[in-house]
This record gives sequence, C-alpha cells and structure tokens, in this order.
Amino acid sequence: MAGVDPHTIAVLALTVFALILFTRESIPLQTSAFIVLCLLALGFSVFEYKVDGVAVNPVDFFHGFGHEALIAVCALMVVGTGLVKTGALEPVGNMLSRMWKYSPSLSLLTTLLIAAALSAFINNTPIVVLFIPILVSVALRTNSNPAALLMPMGFASLIGGMGTTIGTSTNLLVVSVANDLGLPKMGVFDFFVPALMGSVVGIAFLWLIAPKMLPKRDIPLTDSSNRVYTAQLLVKDGSPAAGKTVKQLIDETNGELNVDKIRRSESSFVVPLPDVVVRPGDKILVHDTPEQLKAFEHATGTVLYAKNQRVDDEHPLKNEDQSIIEIIIDQRSPLLGRTLQSTRFIENYSMIALAVHRQGGKISEMPSGLGNFRLQLGDILLAQGTRKDIDSLKSEHEFLILDSNIELPLSTKAPLSILIMFIVIALAALKIMPIAVSAMLGVLAMLLTKCLSWNDVSRALNVPVIMIVVSSLALGYAMTVTGASILVANGFVSLTEGASPAVILSGLILLMAVFTNVVSNNAAAVIGTPIAVSIANTLGLNPEPFVLAVLFGANMSYATPMAYKTNLLIMSAGNYTFTDFLRVGVPLSLIMWLAYSIILPMMYSL
Repeated sequence: MAGVDPHTIAVLALTVFALILFTRESIPLQTSAFIVLCLLALGFSVFEYKVDGVAVNPVDFFHGFGHEALIAVCALMVVGTGLVKTGALEPVGNMLSRMWKYSPSLSLLTTLLIAAALSAFINNTPIVVLFIPILVSVALRTNSNPAALLMPMGFASLIGGMGTTIGTSTNLLVVSVANDLGLPKMGVFDFFVPALMGSVVGIAFLWLIAPKMLPKRDIPLTDSSNRVYTAQLLVKDGSPAAGKTVKQLIDETNGELNVDKIRRSESSFVVPLPDVVVRPGDKILVHDTPEQLKAFEHATGTVLYAKNQRVDDEHPLKNEDQSIIEIIIDQRSPLLGRTLQSTRFIENYSMIALAVHRQGGKISEMPSGLGNFRLQLGDILLAQGTRKDIDSLKSEHEFLILDSNIELPLSTKAPLSILIMFIVIALAALKIMPIAVSAMLGVLAMLLTKCLSWNDVSRALNVPVIMIVVSSLALGYAMTVTGASILVANGFVSLTEGASPAVILSGLILLMAVFTNVVSNNAAAVIGTPIAVSIANTLGLNPEPFVLAVLFGANMSYATPMAYKTNLLIMSAGNYTFTDFLRVGVPLSLIMWLAYSIILPMMYSL
C-alpha cells in the first residue's frame, strides 16, 4: 500500500471538497456528485498512480454504476413503488385511522412501531407518504396537534430502517463496501438484534417525550389559511386595475395587499413603488393565503394566473363541484424537478394550479409564471378541481394529496405486490440469492403482473441517489487504493490515544452522526466504512463492530431537514422550522449515540 504521497493528499482534499459541495443548496446534488466523479477520473488519467506496480485504471471509478449495492438500491426503490402503486400499504392506514378513535396514545405508539417495522424492509419514503395524510386527518378529527405526530413518525421510519441490510440505501452501501474490503458478507438480519435494542430507546423517546417538545402548529387541509403561497395576479386588458398606482391597489384591499414585484415581461420587472402605474399584461407577484389571494383578485379586478391557466368564471376558485387541494411534491411525484407546462398539468390531470408554497422563505422570482416554475422536493402546490378529478388523481398513487377527505383506494393487484415483496426478502434472508438478484427478479415480476409499468419504473429511480452512490463509491475506492483511509484512521487513533476501544468506537459513531446531518448519509457511509476497517486493523480488533458504528451513525439523520429526503416531506407537511428539527433531532441523535455506544461494545466484548 502506498504511503503518504501527492495522490493521497489530493484524494483527501477532494473528499473534503466533496463534503462541502454536497451541502451547497445552489448546486443540484446529482451535479455535485458528477463533478466529484469526473474529477477523480480526470486526476488519475492525467497523473498515473500505481499500486504494486500496476496502474490504477481511471475507468474503475465508474464501476459504481454496476455495483451490486446500487443495483439493489434501485431495484428495491422500484419494488417499493409497486407496493405504493397498488395500494398494498393502505389497509394499514385504514386500520390506524380506526384505532385513533379509541386511544390516541396507544395509536401513536402503534403508528411508530408500524412505520419502523415496515421501514426495515421497504424504502421509508412511501411509508412516510402514506402516513402523512392519515395523521393530519386524525389530528383534525381529534383536535390534536399534528406537529406532535408527523416528526416522530418520520424519525421512527429512519430508526426502523437500521434493522436490516435492505432497510436503507446506506445499509446496503456499508455492507457492500465492507465486503469489497474483505469482510464476510452480512445477511439481511445479521445486525437486527443491536438495531432492535437501540430502536427500543429511540421509539420510547419519540412516543413519550418528542410530542411534548414540539410546538402546536395548525395544518389545515382544504382551508389552508395558515400557509402562505406565492401567486401572480394578471392585469388583463380592460381590467379596473390597469392605469392605477400600486398605492391605489393596496388601498382597495384595505392595506392588506403586499406587492413583491411587478413582472412586465420575462426579462424585466418593476419595483412596486407606491406611485408606479400598473399596465395591462403586468403580473403582480404576491404572497398570501388562498382566501386572501382570492380576495385580492376580486378587490383589484385582476385574475389569478399561472401561464396559460387562470382562475375565472369557467374555472372558479370554489363552487359546488370543485375543491382546493394541496399537492406535496415528493420523491415519486411526476412534477418533481419539472414545470407544470412540461407535464401538461391541466390536460393530463384536469386540475388548475393556483399558487405554490416553498418551505424556508418566500419565492422571490417567477419570471415565466407559475406554469414555467420548476418545482422542488417539498414544495406544496395549491390546485383546484372537481371531486371526481381529485379522486382520480389519488387512485394513480403518484401524488401526495392533502385535503379533508382522505380516501384510500385499494387495487386488486395489492396482494400480488405484497407476495412479490415477501419473496424478494425471503430469497435474500435465506441466502438463496443476493438481494441485488432477488430484487431485480422482483422488478421483473412487478412488470409481468402489471403491478407496475415502465413509466412507473423510470419515476421510481432517483437520479440524485444514484449519482451520490456512484460518486461515493468512487471516493471510497480512491481512499482505499491511495492509503488515504489508513492515514485518516491513524490520525483518528492518534487523537484517541490511550482511550479504550469502546470509546474509540463511540467517537466513530458520533463522527458519522455529525457527517450524515451535514452531508449526504450515503457519502458519510461509503467514506466512513474504509476508515472504520482501517481503525479496527490498526487496533488489531474485529472490524465488524466498527463497520456497524458507521452504519448506525450514518443513519442518524435527525438533526436537520436536509439530512434525509423524508425530513423535507414532513417539514412541508408539518409546517416545521429548522429549529424544530434541532429541538427533537439533536436529543434523539444523542440518545441513539449513547445507546449504540453501550450496545455495540457490550455485544462484541470491546
């Protein structure tokens, strides 16, 4: 193995750069990952590096695209989508809805346990998507605090995902990378016992303490009076607003209209000074509740507008047959990363978009209108349509819809999709075949039985996850071949010199827990695994508990909303703030850290 040389230093520098790059919200995660991947390949192409006299092939850094872990992650994403698409999980939702009538406290515990148990075998995103409307509906019916339910449920799904090798993509990556480094292959349930022991502590906290730590937040559904949306008011030819000043329009709304910008064309806008005169064709950017937006429309003589779609007499905001719904843009949504125009929202779904809400601040720019506004994960779209069209939208299982009537249609394919998922897990658990193979066969079975279509498959695949996995595997490989992981491990051991193995292992868990809340959990896992193995080898100890320290630590994505994609979903649905995640997530992380700092050394006699 090579010592400390320029390649080792360069790989460490690139690793630090990658961790910083992954935190930049202004750069898409998949772009950051691709930059890192290309820099690795370019660096080893221009500056040759040899290990035992054999040059490292730059093409090897792209082998992550065919890595067993990535194949398993993608296949399991698709099979999980089949369960959602067929409505296989929704009887669970029906049962929970009935239970809440009798004992809210026990129902919350049951919800947490079910979310955790399902997440041990299924990607937790569809589980969170299923439970959000159920819990919000329950909160409305029981006049309880919905914020006290959603975050504990989301965190319970993350805790449950630690239980098996297929629970999260993080688990699959850690197990696969450890196997690549020469450790025995871990089975599906090989670390279920320590995970279960830690889960008991975490679930108890989420059940008994976390709900009391969260402030009460109203989350109305059809009446979204507390949620601020961004919309545009169009000044039509002949509109009473044309020729008036901004001050006159504000006066007509009793001073409640707050104009952000006046868009005069796609390339120009006008600062809304009081004496600015409004012209026909102007689009006034405003931020307010749905009811206030409609009031502004009537008071000023403008119309709500979203680029080739607007609310008028033919499409009123409310009438006897129409309702308003909130559509959360989640991971499975066909609107994610796209515009309403490109998805032909009106034509395909017979719905009209009115406004959009984005957590964390007002939308300051919408130059081409709402129709050409690119939607992001966690955005909430305010839309209207008939009950028939809304029910049709629900039946497609592609949208997370919040409204006052939670309906859970069940497909006749549901039992079949459950059977396919069971066989996939059983084949891997019994070690008849690798999970990557059984999961791919499961995808094929879903397609042949028409539980899924190829369009469903393409929507299920998550490009950011794929790219972060591939780039992280490439970084991990570079750290291994250059000896960078050994260098970091030696530094870690030197810093903890004199400490017991149990203390060193505890420090590793804490380091991973911090990393996973700042950068991608997958990146923390893949970079941390070779370091963990090197630490164990340096100490002359069994590497398995150190690998599990990375696995458990990298799954503690509780303290920030950006730490895991389901955190963003519950942040939008629960109207949480960044502080709310710190308030509950930091204590939960500390509790789980302490629990595994005791459990792992005890089980492995460290």
